[in-house]
Order: sequence, then C-alpha cells, then structure tokens
Amino acid sequence: MNKRIVSILLSVIAFFVFANTVSAQGLSLNMNLGDGQEGQDVGTAIQILLLMTLLTLGPSIVVMMTSFTRIIIVLGFVRTALGVNQAPANQLIVGLSLIITFFIMQPVLNDVNTNALEPMFAKEITTQEAFERGSGPLKDFMLKQTKISDVEFFLDLSGMGPTAESMIPMRVVVPAFVLSEIRTAFQMGFLIFLPFILIDFLVGTTLMAMGMMMMPPVIISLPFKLLLFVLVDGWALIIKSLVQSFNL
Repeated sequence: MNKRIVSILLSVIAFFVFANTVSAQGLSLNMNLGDGQEGQDVGTAIQILLLMTLLTLGPSIVVMMTSFTRIIIVLGFVRTALGVNQAPANQLIVGLSLIITFFIMQPVLNDVNTNALEPMFAKEITTQEAFERGSGPLKDFMLKQTKISDVEFFLDLSGMGPTAESMIPMRVVVPAFVLSEIRTAFQMGFLIFLPFILIDFLVGTTLMAMGMMMMPPVIISLPFKLLLFVLVDGWALIIKSLVQSFNL
C-alpha cells in the first residue's frame, strides 16, 4: 500500500474540513501580542496549534480510530480472492475506503463538530473541554464495534481490572478496537474466499480429469471468477455488507 498517497489524501481532506470550519466561524489570525488582546491571541495560537496537530496525526487517527481498517482489509481480500492483484489499483482501493469511511463516520463527525469544534471556535468552551466532548462520540463508536473480550484483555494488561464503560481510557479503547476490527475483517475475508476457492477446485479437478495437467488452472478460473462476481453484483454486495457490519 502506498503510504505516501494515503498521507497526502488524508492531509488534503483534513485541511479542507478544518479550513471550512475556521472560515465559517470567522476565526481571527491576529498574532500581535502587543495590542492589549493577549488572552484572545493566546487562545487563537492554541487553536492553530490544535489544528496543526490534528493535521499531523490525521492519517493515524483515520486508520486506527475509524472504520477505515476493516474496510481496506476486506477490499484487499476481495482483490486477492479474484486473483487480479493490480485491479482495482491501490489508489482506487484507498480512495474507495476513504469515501466509505467518511460515509460511515458522518454522524460521529457531525456530533464532534456540533458539540466540540463549533463551541470552541466560538470561545464558549476551553480547548480541554472541546477535547473531552470530541473524544466522547468517537469513543462510543469504537466501543460499539469492539468485542468485550478485547476490552477486558487490555484492561487486564493495563492493570485496571473491571471498569465502567464511561471510565475506560482511550489508551485501552483504541488497541481493543483495532484488534476487533482486524479480527472482523479476517472473518469477512474468509467468507469472501470460499466461493472463489470452490471455483479454483472445480477448474483444477476438471483439468486434471481431462489430462491437461500442464495448463495453469488460474488461466481458466479467472474468467469464471470475474463472471460470477459480475453476475451477483459483487461490489455492491461487498459495500453493503461492510456498511451494515457497523450496526449504524
């Protein structure tokens, strides 16, 4: 996977999102500390620092704390199961994963923007309060997709023991969420592979029965795989299954 392309895409998207938010709130960028508005300028500097931090950590946040991980793993399994390693291209897989991710995460992003970003830019709450309000919806989303056993595992590793859901820290929620996402993605990938493995088995058995043992089975099975995938409208089924798997 081209990490540079992913970073560029995420940085551009994050830039436009926060640029529109800042523009809508009319944020002043006056950094002159000698005009008697020290408090306002310091607050503006903190907001700029926060935005730059989010832009820097944007790729990691999207990959580790959203639905992106499950989506891109499953789409990669689909391409591998079909036996076409270069179609769709990596750029298209990453772009499609980002689009579906933002579609799934839209309610969470709206919640964060309404309850955290807009009040912070309007100077109604502090940066710390905005962080606490903004992390709440994201934490709820991750916990909803995370298996209880994974949360308990990382709670035990951290030495916290049984903890109320509202008191579970993000340092426990994030790794538990990623572990659950990888497990779920591999389970979906196994189900995706089954019909294509059956086609490979039938083609290989037929060629062997015909005495054509020197003929590579993949040459014959690939068109049948593509035909099956097109007939059942495979991409639509995969996308629908991915979106529905998040229990929105």
